[in-house]
Amino acid sequence: MTKWVYGFGGGSAEGNAGDRNLLGGKGANLAEMCSLGLPVPPGFTITTAVCSWYYANDRSYPAELDAQVAAALDRVGEITGRRFGDPERLLLVSVRSGARASMPGMMDTVLNLGLNDRTVAALARDSGDERFAYDSYRRFIQMYSDVVLGVAHEHFEEILEDEKARRGHDLDTDLSAAEWQEIIALYKAKVEEELGAPFPQEPQEQLWGAIGAVFSSWMTPRAVTYRRLHDIPEDWGTAVNVQAMVFGNMGESSATGVAFTRNPSTGEKKLYGEFLVNAQGEDVVAGIRTPQNLTEEARIEAGSDKPSMEKAMPEAFAAFVEIADRLERHYRDMQDMEFTIERGRLWMLQTRSGKRTAKAALKIAVEMVAEGLIGKEEAVLRVDPASLDQLLHPTIDPKASRDVIGVGLPASPGAATGEIVFTSDEAEEMRAQNRKAILVRVETSPEDIHGMHAAEGILTTRGGMTSHAAVVARGMGKPCVSGAGSLRVDYKAGTLTALGRTFRRGEVITIDGATGQVLKGAVPMLQPELSGDFAAIMEWADETRRMKVRTNAETPADARMARSFGAEGIGLCRTEHMFFDDERIVAVREMILSDVEKDRRAALAKLLPMQRGDFRELFEIMAGLPVTIRLLDPPLHEFLPKTEGEIAEVAAAMGVSADRLRQRTEALHEFNPMLGHRGCRLAVSYPEIAEMQARAIFEAAVEAGRSTGSPVVPEIMVPLVGIMKELDFVKARIDAVAQAVMKESGTTIDYMVGTMIELPRAAIRADAIAASAEFFSFGTNDLTQTTFGISRDDASSFLETYRQKGIIERDPFVTLDVEGVGELVRIAADKGRAARPGIKLGICGEHGGDPASIAFCEEVGLDYVSCSPFRVPIARLAAAQAAARRR
Repeated sequence: MTKWVYGFGGGSAEGNAGDRNLLGGKGANLAEMCSLGLPVPPGFTITTAVCSWYYANDRSYPAELDAQVAAALDRVGEITGRRFGDPERLLLVSVRSGARASMPGMMDTVLNLGLNDRTVAALARDSGDERFAYDSYRRFIQMYSDVVLGVAHEHFEEILEDEKARRGHDLDTDLSAAEWQEIIALYKAKVEEELGAPFPQEPQEQLWGAIGAVFSSWMTPRAVTYRRLHDIPEDWGTAVNVQAMVFGNMGESSATGVAFTRNPSTGEKKLYGEFLVNAQGEDVVAGIRTPQNLTEEARIEAGSDKPSMEKAMPEAFAAFVEIADRLERHYRDMQDMEFTIERGRLWMLQTRSGKRTAKAALKIAVEMVAEGLIGKEEAVLRVDPASLDQLLHPTIDPKASRDVIGVGLPASPGAATGEIVFTSDEAEEMRAQNRKAILVRVETSPEDIHGMHAAEGILTTRGGMTSHAAVVARGMGKPCVSGAGSLRVDYKAGTLTALGRTFRRGEVITIDGATGQVLKGAVPMLQPELSGDFAAIMEWADETRRMKVRTNAETPADARMARSFGAEGIGLCRTEHMFFDDERIVAVREMILSDVEKDRRAALAKLLPMQRGDFRELFEIMAGLPVTIRLLDPPLHEFLPKTEGEIAEVAAAMGVSADRLRQRTEALHEFNPMLGHRGCRLAVSYPEIAEMQARAIFEAAVEAGRSTGSPVVPEIMVPLVGIMKELDFVKARIDAVAQAVMKESGTTIDYMVGTMIELPRAAIRADAIAASAEFFSFGTNDLTQTTFGISRDDASSFLETYRQKGIIERDPFVTLDVEGVGELVRIAADKGRAARPGIKLGICGEHGGDPASIAFCEEVGLDYVSCSPFRVPIARLAAAQAAARRR
């Protein structure tokens, strides 16, 4: 019989941390903490395999599950001396999700399950606190109705706020037991009004309703969006954790809190978190009450007048500090923990590796190496390559003047400028228009995940450092300011009011996640200094990786930037990008539109010194590092004059009539220019273009070699080759120009001629092409287009639909399609090596900066990846991780 349920508690567990895939992260860690002898409320985990069954079998359960759950519940009762549903020995439980990958705030939770009109009296009797019992019951009704029954929590919030106002109360804790009973009656009436049926009283019905709701929450829009953003496979599923309740809302000796063993924003080795006296876990992250600091040091820094946990509950605090240190050393990573103190007794509810900013990840990894907890290679594996993007963009210039309109908590570092929007849908619309937005909310909820992803930064007026906005923003690498209580948001009016000033939707503000400041307008930014912990991790990554990392660059600014980020040469210089300058575009158009060779050569003569100067500067910046220059590869429509003014300008330069030029433009029109007269096809039709570029390259190499004192070895790449004879034809012209320049300059030039593999035919015939090509560079942007038969420019209109319907998991233009496009890369690499042992192999599409694609490149054994300058550090780290994982 399949085991669907795993118990834990009483100092033992049926699972452990190694069972993460089956028990989910929460369940595996609860089992592990039990095995370590830590104070964990007993419970059981329903495995992720049940989730898979649930969706494969029309949301039903395996036949054996009912009996296994009943047995596990009995075991929890034995450990606690209580029984589920028994008002004489009342056992209440929580029901929580637990996917194998942490998805904070995305999945559903139900607390205080098992309460009803009879058992609430038992809770009051057992606790000796009637107010606590009815507070717990109203919480359960509100949470269960929202999560399981689909009655929105706003209905209950409205009732509660109205009743507090009517009675003159400010806080929930001001309400008496009798007042809670009256509110409970209103809650139950609202449920019956909304559903046409009373609130369920049977504990077993409540339990299975909650279990089904947790499994169903795996497919909610917010969870689906979160999985897509974090590349979490749908088929992983979630586990369900059922656990005996412990109560943080049993008076002034009880509390609940969230803590990290180190600061998740900075990485500083200090206990970091918040707690609330007389509260349940949801209160801490909901932002309804202002949390208190854990440590006295943090309280003083925050200027809070509320006592820290260290002072208010010294015994529980000391026990928690000891456990936190033990857990970090056991897992050898920074931990994110949840705890409850029930009448002075500490209980651990969760531990997991904590989400952290890139800055914190670097600091924690480097310091843990120094502490002897991990080695250098593991430190390299600990940092998410994509997260480095947080460090490679501007922060606010400290010299800039700041018009501060409000201050909140520095919830996630970095700075962002954008137009105010008040809804997540607006943020998405702004992004579609290439406009930058700051998402301004009273507080965010899991339903805001798409807007948080689309926005440049997030600003909330409520919530603490562990609020939903803070945790999710840090995980995304988005700047966030939370709990800016002096600001007022009016969704209906579309305004943000601050210090007597009103800002409307569309006005520009800047948020500083490092200080918590909210600033009027756009503020000057500075580039970051990539030293210290960043430099240490990069050094260890460079020691670990096998592949080289180059950059895609055409301008001196990009080349210098890439070198500062550690690029080891240029893997792709797209020469057509050098021609869009106003001074050059006319000459390029003359060349394209000339219908006789003499006129084309005249136009090319104007371009030769420009190209030579471009190439010389790139060679000098790279100072002996390889530079791969791709010959002209423009879809002609990008260069043809479009307006009457442009046609007149080119006609005057060429000395022809505008009508004749217009006719020539129409003759060159292509129905599908991406598959048209471009790449090597241009060089075959008009060899003088390749000859001019080759001369510019070789003359620049001679000049740069003399100026730097070291020889330059240019790599000339012939694009869009599909037939061996195309490459042979163009290579012969390049070789002839090389001989001429060497003779003219009296200098020997060492150079390589290769091709870009971007057509399926080229991949299949790579052995023949390798007879002439000294290197292959895989142009996976076009190889993806030509393999799928999908236009990269138009794919966005339907690829997202494909992803939503499960036809594809990832956009193949973002992450390489290993099964199709990747197989062509593998075939070409194998055939190329067989025909020319030692052939240099690289990739220069945008996939060269994508960590998942880089892992495939390591598997295939490519020599280098090439990517945009800002992705060079990401590629260096990803290449190191790929190499480490293959050892």
